[in-house]
Order: sequence, then structure tokens, then C-alpha cells
Amino acid sequence: MLQVKNVSFSYTDSITLNNIDFSLEKGINLAVIGESGCGKSTLLKLIYGLYDLDKGSIFWNDVEVLGPKFNLIPGMDFMKYLAQDFDLMPFITVAENIGKYLSNSCPEQKNARIAELLEIVEMTDYANIKAKNLSGGQMQRVALARVLVLEPEVLLLDEPFSHIDNFRKNSLRRKLFSYLKEKKITTIFATHDSSDVLSFADEVLVLKDGQLIEEGNPESIYSYPKNKYIASLFGDVNEIEIDGKIELIYPNQLIIVEKSGLKVEVVKSYFLGSHYLIEAIYNDRKIFFESEYELYVGSKTHLKRKP
Repeated sequence: MLQVKNVSFSYTDSITLNNIDFSLEKGINLAVIGESGCGKSTLLKLIYGLYDLDKGSIFWNDVEVLGPKFNLIPGMDFMKYLAQDFDLMPFITVAENIGKYLSNSCPEQKNARIAELLEIVEMTDYANIKAKNLSGGQMQRVALARVLVLEPEVLLLDEPFSHIDNFRKNSLRRKLFSYLKEKKITTIFATHDSSDVLSFADEVLVLKDGQLIEEGNPESIYSYPKNKYIASLFGDVNEIEIDGKIELIYPNQLIIVEKSGLKVEVVKSYFLGSHYLIEAIYNDRKIFFESEYELYVGSKTHLKRKP
């Protein structure tokens, strides 16, 4: 179990993280979400042991995570941390980068392990290409393979898919998170992408201004957000007064009906492939909803919340 107990930290006089407290069972995927600057990356670095805590403690099972004051080389052996800069060696090949920390005593075993990870990150065809010749997305995939090569007990990923093309991202995520589950690797990943959270996280932490403001499973946090900040992390959200109460409603939760108290005027239609996102005006405020077909500017329609 990972235990983060009342952790506080600051780079300057201003507090970066304040009294963060949670625990995590082995093999769980935890997503850390929040706006830029909320402390996501700092939390991962503290869990890895790159900084000394101002207050609190971090334990993996019975082992305390200690920072640079206690370790000549910061970081814990049973963890791996992938930052947003990939730190590859540019003048050696992709395969050599991945196998850098593997023993040469059994070449066949080493090559088999490299090949397995190349397949997971979909870089098999680039095994013999030097890292300096890769794109940013390709470098990120190689860096992912490298942190997996020794099968850490805990894996910390900071925006792990941020440079990867959308057409490849979905396949890569499915392969990677299936592998992590199979190996029971406890994973904490910071992300801005709601698809990472909803599809692959078992648990979620929501940070704002260095505070932990919500934790739970993705479905409950998405379906019952406590405030607009939390809801907005999953995309567009409307604040609509229904029966005298302000409710947070996602565009996909509104449907077009013949008659209702929610009459809107269309401003713009955005084609999204399977449907349109409609921007409209209601009581002098913007509102967003989804439609199977395009609605023309100036047209009026009625909406209601899905049952």
C-alpha cells in the first residue's frame, strides 16, 4: 500500500501542496487531475523522493520515501518516474535506450524483453533508429517502455500521452494499462485528458491550488461533481437553473424536445463526427448541448435534461 500522510510542500514562501492525505492499494491506477499549476507534477515528484517534504510522510508498505537529504541519488529503487522531458540518450538506438538498464549476462532474455516492450508502445519498426531522429511522440513512447523495463512496483507518469497523436493514443493506452493491470503495477498518472481518467483510472484525486478537494472513482466524480471546477475538468459543462436550483449539466445530458421551459437560440454548430456540439444562448448565457444533426444559426429549440 502507498500511504501519503498529511503532506505539505512549497518551493518558495507560497504553499504548493497543502496537507495532502490519501492511500492506494497495490495494482490500482490512480489519476491525478486539476488545472495547470495545481500541484499534480509536484505530487508525483514528492512520491518518488525528488524533494524533501516540509510536512508529513510517504510510505510504500513499510518503507518510507525519503528525499535528497537522505539519499545521495534521489528517487526510490522500487519506483519509476516518467517526467514530461523524456531524458533519452540521443545517439543510441531506440532498442539500446530501452535496454540500457538490463543486464547483458543473458542477451536472448534481454532482447526478448526489449521486443515485448517495443510491441506494447508500438515502436517495433523503430528499434534500430537513433533517438535523436524521433518525433516528440515517438520519444515519449520509448520513454514509457524504458520505465517499464525493470517492472517497478510503483509507476509515476506525468502527462504520459501528451505528445502522442490521437490516432495512436487510444491503442497505446489500451495496451499500456492492460499490461500494468496484468503485472499489478501500482500506477499514478497526472493528466489533463478526461479520456485517460474515465476509461483507465480506478480512482481519482482532484487538486486545486495545492489542495485535495475531491477523491473517488471516476464514474461518481463525473456523474456527481461537487462544483463547476470539477465538472469542467471533463469538458464543457452548463450551469442551468432547474426548479429554482442551479445544476451542473454536461452537453450530452441534454436532449431536444418539442416543448419545455428551456428554450434556446442556436449560435453555432460544431461537427464532431458522430454528432454536433451546439452552442446556444439561454437567458443571455451560453449553453452547450449535443445534436444528431446540424442546427442553423438563429433557430430556436427546446431542451430538457435526460431522465
